[in-house]
Amino acid sequence: SPQDRSKKKSRKHQRFLERRVLLEQKGLLNPHGHQSTQTPMVGPEAHMALTKANGITTQRSGKVPKPKRVMSASLSPSASPDSIARHHSVLLSQGNGSSKVQMSSLVLRPGKYVAIDCEMVGTGPQGRLSELARCSVVNYEGDVIYDKYVQPELPIVDFRTRWSGITKQHMKRAIPFKAAQAEILKILKDKIVVGHAIHNDFQALKYFHPKDRTRDTSQIPLLKQRAGLPVRANVSLKNLARHLLHKRIQVGCKGHSSVEDAQTAMELYRLVEVQWEKELARSLPPQPPSPITDPTADSSQYLDDQYWPTDLMASGL
Repeated sequence: SPQDRSKKKSRKHQRFLERRVLLEQKGLLNPHGHQSTQTPMVGPEAHMALTKANGITTQRSGKVPKPKRVMSASLSPSASPDSIARHHSVLLSQGNGSSKVQMSSLVLRPGKYVAIDCEMVGTGPQGRLSELARCSVVNYEGDVIYDKYVQPELPIVDFRTRWSGITKQHMKRAIPFKAAQAEILKILKDKIVVGHAIHNDFQALKYFHPKDRTRDTSQIPLLKQRAGLPVRANVSLKNLARHLLHKRIQVGCKGHSSVEDAQTAMELYRLVEVQWEKELARSLPPQPPSPITDPTADSSQYLDDQYWPTDLMASGL
């Protein structure tokens, strides 16, 4: 009825006035009917002068612009691998320019990717059993976040120093396997893990990492193609590094460095990151678009209560 519509309109107007008072009290809006004491700004400066307070962007002219919904530039730390791949694909589909590619990498890299490499020694009969003796983990940028020597559960028969770089001296500061395993698995949890022939590292850790969260540089055809090597060939990390990164690793007689190998694996992954992740996204089964990455989401409801700052609503509305 007209009377009900009048009441609804009146309540809506009352709530508008209450919100206006709150904005004025918080300094987000000039008091009604009063001119600002600041020097008036003209021309382009008037449009560029923005201030941010409590998550609401306002122009110095006193007008409160209607917020616009934009695509999120980040993912939740708990995002699943398929969400990451799809997010990457959506960003790539927005353009082919280098800036778009660079943005997609920036979106995905923080804390979500690590690279790992382990060195093993020989235990058991004739030293044929491989056990963990050192583990190194680096982040997306190649910075070391874990590097410790590990005491195997069985007595060491063969240090394999020529390849492992492990000596008897290193075992003096080694930590027990169970302690190292717990520390390493805590780092790997919910991460995309990069490595070369990474199944050997997981075997040494007595651990199985989800396949969709694993990036094995020995299994990426893109790297072999770029290096001009047969796609089905087993290519060593050393050869890929020489062909694609123009760097020499695993040289000399003092053994490998697990830190250097982990950093090299991450560098190789980053060479083909965009194309590889895009191919992975294509191979995933179709799913409804996420609200985070859906550019067509409706933005006309931003004046509803749910979009107002929580502290502002709790102040008296």
